Amino acid sequence: MGLMPDNVKPLGHKSYGSIPHLSKSRLGVGDHHCDPGQERIATEKPRDQFDLVVVQEKLDGSNCAVAKVNGQILALNRAGYLAETSPYEMHHYFAKWVEKEKQRFDKLLHEGERLVGEWLLQAHSTRYNLTHEPFVPFDLMRGQERLNYHTFLLRVLPLGFTVPNLVHVGQPVGINWVMKQLETSGHGAIDKVEGAVWRVEYKGEVDFLVKYVRPDKPDGIYLPEISGKPPVWNCDPGRLCKISLIA
Repeated sequence: MGLMPDNVKPLGHKSYGSIPHLSKSRLGVGDHHCDPGQERIATEKPRDQFDLVVVQEKLDGSNCAVAKVNGQILALNRAGYLAETSPYEMHHYFAKWVEKEKQRFDKLLHEGERLVGEWLLQAHSTRYNLTHEPFVPFDLMRGQERLNYHTFLLRVLPLGFTVPNLVHVGQPVGINWVMKQLETSGHGAIDKVEGAVWRVEYKGEVDFLVKYVRPDKPDGIYLPEISGKPPVWNCDPGRLCKISLIA
């Protein structure tokens, strides 16, 4: 991928946007709350029998994506740039890992699609005792359209991917109940789980997503640029990931 300029976004846009917050969620810089009507649908009352609410554990890593563009498998950061051009070491490891897993991504993705997920290699504010690979996908997208949850699972699970811990499927469900279920993480979180994501589908199509982040969740306390200490790895980059930055 070295032939592509560092400042080019292969998709022509970001790999992933921001998910609006529920009203009691902690907002970060640039975040915003969801529409009150969306919150009611997700947490209190459905519009009708065609609403389906899927709730998953929110993971604390780096949002990354793998895209198929002109037949090439590309590792991207959230902003949509090639991961290998990132100033952060964790993204260089992501690019190397995607190269190692290229055949699996090539089998999964159709032209123009991208698989978006959380890269959990490096701890941000939550440390994980990982028992699975550090990339956890949560969306399979083309442009701004995403597959519904059922179809997403049918595509990714046969290829051995681990998806975010499922908390609930069905009617709307409130924050308190969801966070009670997340007192124990489905991904080996050593620190408290930061929150959850509600995916609302209507008549089999993804309508909207909203999220909750607990108010006492700190930002990036394990990142070197904040802690002033060496990076904290959730798994050994060279051993568990079987990759090396040495050419």
